[in-house]
Amino acid sequence: MKPAFNFKLNHKVHPGTLTIGKYDGIHSCLTAATTAGKIIIHNPYSSVTGGERVTIEGTNISLLNINQSITSVKAGSLDEHEGRDVLAVGTATNLLLYDVHNNKDLFYKEVPDGVNALEIGKLGDIEYPMVIAGGNCTLQGFDVGGEDKYWTVAGDNICALALVDFTNNGKKELIVGSEDFDIRVFQEDEIISEVSENDTVTGLSPISGSRFAYTLANGTVGVYDRTARYWRVKSKSQVMAIHYFDINGEGEPELITGWSSGKIDVRNTKTGNVLYKDTMSSAIAGIVDADYRMDGQNQLICVSVDGEVRGYDPIIGKTSEAALNADQVQEQIRDLSQQKQSLLLELQNFEQAKLSEKSSMLLSPTEKTQAGMIPISTELKTKLSIDGGSENQRPHIKLTVYTTNNDVIIRLVTVFAEGIFDGESFVVHPPSNQISNMIDVPLSPLKDTEVELHIKAYVGPRNSQSFHVFEVARKLPRFAMYSYMPTSLPEPQGYVTFSISDRITRILIWLNENFLILDADGDPINLLPDNEDQDFSVNFLLLRGGGPLILNFAVGDPFGWQVTINTDDIDLAGDVIQSITSFLGIEHLQVTADFPGHFQELHGLIEKAGEMHTTQQRLTAEMSDHSNLIRSLVVRAEDSRLMGDHTNMRRGYSELYSLNQDLVNGYHIRCSNHTELLECLRQVNKGIQRAGNLRVGKHKTGVVNGCREAVKKSDASALVRIMKAGSN
Repeated sequence: MKPAFNFKLNHKVHPGTLTIGKYDGIHSCLTAATTAGKIIIHNPYSSVTGGERVTIEGTNISLLNINQSITSVKAGSLDEHEGRDVLAVGTATNLLLYDVHNNKDLFYKEVPDGVNALEIGKLGDIEYPMVIAGGNCTLQGFDVGGEDKYWTVAGDNICALALVDFTNNGKKELIVGSEDFDIRVFQEDEIISEVSENDTVTGLSPISGSRFAYTLANGTVGVYDRTARYWRVKSKSQVMAIHYFDINGEGEPELITGWSSGKIDVRNTKTGNVLYKDTMSSAIAGIVDADYRMDGQNQLICVSVDGEVRGYDPIIGKTSEAALNADQVQEQIRDLSQQKQSLLLELQNFEQAKLSEKSSMLLSPTEKTQAGMIPISTELKTKLSIDGGSENQRPHIKLTVYTTNNDVIIRLVTVFAEGIFDGESFVVHPPSNQISNMIDVPLSPLKDTEVELHIKAYVGPRNSQSFHVFEVARKLPRFAMYSYMPTSLPEPQGYVTFSISDRITRILIWLNENFLILDADGDPINLLPDNEDQDFSVNFLLLRGGGPLILNFAVGDPFGWQVTINTDDIDLAGDVIQSITSFLGIEHLQVTADFPGHFQELHGLIEKAGEMHTTQQRLTAEMSDHSNLIRSLVVRAEDSRLMGDHTNMRRGYSELYSLNQDLVNGYHIRCSNHTELLECLRQVNKGIQRAGNLRVGKHKTGVVNGCREAVKKSDASALVRIMKAGSN
């Protein structure tokens, strides 16, 4: 790519804070946060007269002093009748909505949970656009007047937001990326989908329809269409910015990625192939697009952390056709090369099979071994079992890879899986004196998610130097790290109970698909009771360490079951409920729950948060009083200096010094108190999210809203009551 224009802002740009807005409704202005806590607005059209356009350069800059560390910046329209964009600025404690055109604040709100990410637009059926702030485990939406119109909780600290028509119904859903590696989709305040990744989600961007791009802290960038992942690539560099833009003018947007190395690449959103690229001298701070030259077409604008700005025109006409044709030729060459390799491999296998069939009687065993020949009937199979561990190894899941023929051996096994191994792959290469037709691979997933295992094995005769590559896939159940216990276990204090109406066979199918219910030999166990109208229970023990999980199914009404989940882990109880309701297609579920340890801890956190909030108010009042006293002392000391009264002047400045020390100490106390308060609120918000996760549909929404009102009133008893019963 060749830039159409290039200039310097002469300011350092804070990564991830670049946005662009039409603050007068006509002209686009680059906006970003600087490393010095200021907002920089580049407006090359400030001197436009008579419709003439001035030359783009880096001198037409306005600065807005925020005096705080800026965490996020977003421009957008909150009033459809105005036709102008406003600027939202987020900090660790506040949210500012600023009218750039009229140079005034629209609102300045204190946001105790902080503002890590911002998005502006319409969400679902909500009639008015909002500025949505993602912070400390919470999502808040404000209208143009600063009224709080939307609130819900997420699983962890929020890092990225994007509005996407995820359901293809013409209404936007909110895609949320957080530090717990999850991408959640909110339809207003209800989670309708969830995808787990293997690192912190750092960026999200809509593309078209239900497609969106994501980035991770480990240098991964990829594209999803709803919950189906199109592709992903991983780099040693960190992804700094992503954006969608139709750079080649063919009507389909491409994914533009900016890296910490200064590289900019343009990828096909369906394949991930790189179409164009360029490099800047420093890390990319942000990527946007706008008609910045007012010539009727948008340019792709990339800004580096050093303040360099490059604008790229769409590559259209012959240049676009040539690039597109070249890309198509390369793609065809790759496809033909893959087909060639597949055909050659198939031909080789056919020749070996033919040789084995016709000439096996003529070849000696030594010749067969040297040729790497194995019986045609040889198959590669897998088996999952539970290993109780030993002194040197913790309990884990054991994946056994074996062949159906004892005369061949497995020389090497490679397992590819997300979220289980460092680097997403694991290789087992046993010593020569320990090789056999069986290899065990230990698996210890850290999270309860279903994982697809892709297994490759080198199979051949014992003394051969040639091996056949076998590939198989195996699903690891979501709750595989829970060992089935045929005997009874001590019942935990925590429990959740609810009613479902479904057949016992469907419940057993869910159990077998999500747990490893095996006997001592690793064979499946039939849990079906002798009488289908008979109560039964299933006991599990967590391999990671911790208490038991007991699932009790009691016969309820003639068409249902009363289910009780006994565990002291409220997160596990929520995961089990979400799994079973999703499998059985239950849209709304109310439960009764009690987790004494967790609820008692929350009760204490609410009281502690109230005390710290009171302390914060007292410290703020003291600082205000000290400020007034400082003004008075400065005036008195200056009066003494002018009158030549050096004794009183020294006394005044000495008091000022002491008062300044008190202010500094008070500030440190206030900062420490604020940090503790944020952590307290974070744990409370997580507790609300966990309580909501025990319910489904409208009951989940009711619990979250009820808990929020209880937190606003600092009513710890009401909070616990709502979490237990699901309502006031």
